[in-house]
Amino acid sequence: MKIAIPRETHPEETRIPMLPADVEYFVKLGAKVEVEKGLGSSIGISDDQFVQAGATLSGDRQALLSSADMVLRLNKPPLDEIQLLKKGTVHISYLDPFNEKDLIDSFLKAGVSAISMEMIPRTTKAQKMDSLSSQASLAGYVSVILAADRLNKVFPMMMTPAGTIAPTRVFIIGAGVAGLQAIATAKRLGARVEAFDTRPVVEEQVLSLGAKFLKIDLGESGETKDGYAKELTEQQIKIQQDAMAKKCAQSDIVITTAQVFGRKAPRIITKEMVSAMQPGSIIVDMAVSSGGNVEGSKSNEEVDVNGVLIIGYNNLSDRVPLHATQMYSSNLKKLISEYIDKESGELVLDLEDEIIKGCLVTHNGEIFSDRLKQ
Repeated sequence: MKIAIPRETHPEETRIPMLPADVEYFVKLGAKVEVEKGLGSSIGISDDQFVQAGATLSGDRQALLSSADMVLRLNKPPLDEIQLLKKGTVHISYLDPFNEKDLIDSFLKAGVSAISMEMIPRTTKAQKMDSLSSQASLAGYVSVILAADRLNKVFPMMMTPAGTIAPTRVFIIGAGVAGLQAIATAKRLGARVEAFDTRPVVEEQVLSLGAKFLKIDLGESGETKDGYAKELTEQQIKIQQDAMAKKCAQSDIVITTAQVFGRKAPRIITKEMVSAMQPGSIIVDMAVSSGGNVEGSKSNEEVDVNGVLIIGYNNLSDRVPLHATQMYSSNLKKLISEYIDKESGELVLDLEDEIIKGCLVTHNGEIFSDRLKQ
């Protein structure tokens, strides 16, 4: 089996799909791994390190892709590169399949078995493969560090001869993987942290990290079978906004993390709520890439609204690319090694396996994913 790892084409991407140590694992299993020259340059990994791990180098991207049995990437591929792939090639990356009809059509026409890393099920067995969670954890950390850098205050309470400095107040909306890491990071820095989530079940996790949990009676809410927050009704969103407006006005930093997979992010912070915040306050909209939780946030921009800074960067984990790569590489390794035949070194997709059922989008020229069909 030949595994090809091309360089990422997105101009802002600094992560890479796989580290040399994980490349070496597959080489020892008998796979041939070929990487594009300069693959690791963005994170200080030389071509020689990949060669020492057993990989071969390619300076011909077209030949690299057209001869591959498996292609590993981070981001979705350009449409013209899908045409280069052999029928039956397994392609693994983020795909955003619910919003990329042309991409899925191209995979179907090429006969490629496309695996979407976003659709790895949130089960105990698949946890080690769940790249959305691993990257979200780093993004939660980065969101707090960014806010701390922009804030005109220190985080911890300080008792000094010149007087007492009150701790920074941080309000985090959404206590999923990103939100919990943001809570933990803000607490480590000494902030006073409060959090809200539509799922009452996460209150215990918030409290365990030393934060307070804001309770808002939304009626029936909760989470999906995959562990995501259920989408709220318009009335529930209005109740939530009214209750959170006062909390936002009291906070130095507000971090929003609310996203619904495959759909536009819910609008949580209105312009009226932003205008009620004190000048110098910071909002980090972690959902800006899917439409944004904050009215006025802009993709990959920092926007000043009457002294309130709204930060909206699409890919926060990319700001710590070495560790983000380490985690994504491990996720890929765990996913592939689950289905690789240790004798032949070939990948065998078990179409009855629950993980494969969840993340395999196209196969044999047909849409395989039931969720995508629906």
